[in-house]
Amino acid sequence: MGKTIIDKIWEKHVVHQEEGKPDLIYIDLHLVHEVTSPQAFSGLRMKNRKVRKPERTFATMDHNVPTVNRNKIDDPVALNQMTTLEKNCLEFGIPLAGMDSPEQGIVHVIGPELGLTQPGMTIVCGDSHTSTHGAFGAIAFGIGTSEVEHVLATQTLWQTKPKALNIEINGQLRKGVTAKDVILYILSQNGVNFGQGYVIEYSGEVIKKMTMEERMTICNMSIEGGARAGLVSPDETTFSYLEGRKHAPKGREFEKAIQNWSELASDKDAVFDKVISVDATKITPMVSWGTNPSMTSSVRERIPLLEDCNSKIEQKSLENALAYMGLEAGQKIADIEIQHVFIGSCTNSRLEDLRQAAEMVKGKNIHPKVRALVVPGSQQIKRQAEQEGLDQIFQMAGFEWRESGCSMCLSMNNDIVPSGEHCASTSNRNFEGRQGSGARTHLVSPVMAAAAAIYGRFVDVSELVEAEVI
Repeated sequence: MGKTIIDKIWEKHVVHQEEGKPDLIYIDLHLVHEVTSPQAFSGLRMKNRKVRKPERTFATMDHNVPTVNRNKIDDPVALNQMTTLEKNCLEFGIPLAGMDSPEQGIVHVIGPELGLTQPGMTIVCGDSHTSTHGAFGAIAFGIGTSEVEHVLATQTLWQTKPKALNIEINGQLRKGVTAKDVILYILSQNGVNFGQGYVIEYSGEVIKKMTMEERMTICNMSIEGGARAGLVSPDETTFSYLEGRKHAPKGREFEKAIQNWSELASDKDAVFDKVISVDATKITPMVSWGTNPSMTSSVRERIPLLEDCNSKIEQKSLENALAYMGLEAGQKIADIEIQHVFIGSCTNSRLEDLRQAAEMVKGKNIHPKVRALVVPGSQQIKRQAEQEGLDQIFQMAGFEWRESGCSMCLSMNNDIVPSGEHCASTSNRNFEGRQGSGARTHLVSPVMAAAAAIYGRFVDVSELVEAEVI
């Protein structure tokens, strides 16, 4: 019987195994940021322990960092967390892409762009969207603060091996439909719990045609379906992306690495615990209207009615979501007006995302009632975008062009959506209060967010693309 990529990676990383107990697995890469690490380092000091492998650890600042006026941090908690990380990295010998580093950025953006993220790795971080790195054929998942300490001290982690779920996506995506729409569609059809207990492998002709940026978007939101992680078997697209990056192997070592990475792909006769098939031709541009990512519909559709619900629990959930969002059952998605647009986050802040959004807004102006932010995922992306003139396109249209950071994805910094106002966001979560107390979040693709900024509401971007409006 063939093996899945999940089996292959897991088996190579087991350090200790006992029947009926979790496995002790080796961790190849530990990514650290300022929010979930302070207590872990304090724990090391209390127990007089060192970091086992500083060279297998990499830190950055992203959640709390201001995206304007970076030299002035007003929030004392944020300032303390960032200065604490700086001191901890200096004391324990951990590389840090700090505030002044040209490599600073969102942890799940800089890992891949620096070549730290590689196929076959086990990767952890004190952040749930670590699943992003799975796009490279790695088992990558978020961990808690006590586990952060355990990895720092031992470079290992106790984990129960998850089951394997294969999501096959076949067919032709229509114009204007992006990777973000694909994952939002999957969540809308399967809910937020379908992946519990699984690592998802995404496969099929749609995935094969996707760029690494698109695959990262898909894997990023695996956690929104309840999965432990999500990944894609590595191929030529993966190898081409990694070649020449700072921490990737060089020369003959890179050639050897490709040989090893190529063997990771799931065998043709591998058996998965569960398989979900997705028809790509059914996917249209998507917009979330509720308070979890599965509460999402096509921009062409309406918000569900109470009679559409399958149970009283679903009805109550719908009522609560609509009350929070200030929307009505049966309302057209295209009739939802927005006051804010956020293009950024570890889901959609890469150069490819910014290019797509810039193409939509080029030569246009944002709606007079809309405030729009573009926040590159890293300083490197910011520089590249500016070299291409993307910053000028956005600013001429009325967007604010910011420094890199997590920004408006979550309310841990100054970029907040005011209570009661609606935001078209390229981020990954639309929970109550996620972007600020009372903020109303709509998850969309970069193209949809850009179009919403222009029109002040949601529009069918596939029709705009077909009509060559952009």
